[in-house]
Amino acid sequence: MHLTQHTDYALRVLIYLAVNADRLVTIAEVSERFGISRSHLMKIANHLVRDGFVEGLRGKGGGLRLAHVPEAVNIGAVVRSMERGMALVECFGTGSQCLLTPDCRLKGVLGRALEAFLQTLDKVSLAELVDTPQREVLHVLRRSA
Repeated sequence: MHLTQHTDYALRVLIYLAVNADRLVTIAEVSERFGISRSHLMKIANHLVRDGFVEGLRGKGGGLRLAHVPEAVNIGAVVRSMERGMALVECFGTGSQCLLTPDCRLKGVLGRALEAFLQTLDKVSLAELVDTPQREVLHVLRRSA
């Protein structure tokens, strides 16, 4: 199983927002902290906002924040939302050209493995991914100007 970079970055954004839940966070800040392009992060943030994981406030003084407490953000739901397709092999999609498709046992095995992977992620909340080391590395104290 391989998660796309899009999903990896989305999880990083959520972790960053959870650690810095006491304030709004900007795309520029996340971009700088993780070394990810702003344009790529904008797409990810828009996806997270559209799917209800994050709230985005526009304009001066705007930014991002979690739409729910970290305990309510399910990692399995985030992965399902961010991944466009979970087809591990060609035969998971439509129009498979594999000769084995009609009687293939591999598809069933891989399907069960994918389901087990997702079930494991379904048992994890964002809160479980944020502990003291992440807080020390990612928490940014903002001084009022």
